[in-house]
Amino acid sequence: MNLLFKALNDPTRRQILDLLRAGDLNAGEIAEQFAMSKPSISHHLDLLRQAGLVESTKQGQFINYSLNTTVLDELLGWLLSFQKPDTAPVDSPSNHLINH
Repeated sequence: MNLLFKALNDPTRRQILDLLRAGDLNAGEIAEQFAMSKPSISHHLDLLRQAGLVESTKQGQFINYSLNTTVLDELLGWLLSFQKPDTAPVDSPSNHLINH
């Protein structure tokens, strides 16, 4: 899980994840969206892949990247496990203000 948080901590990597929400992209298409070197983008993609946030598949000379939402689902489930259970039902009188 440490790799996951490390990957999500960087704004460039979060932007890459946002790009991949619209669909799969190859490394060159991702690199075109940033004002940094291709090796730098490649490093970011590698960290995202190591964290399990993206999957890569080689097709010819290109490497295509796609989101792996399974890891995000697991993270969300883990985070939600810290949420306190709601103790009062929604229609409970204690949830309404009574004006006298």
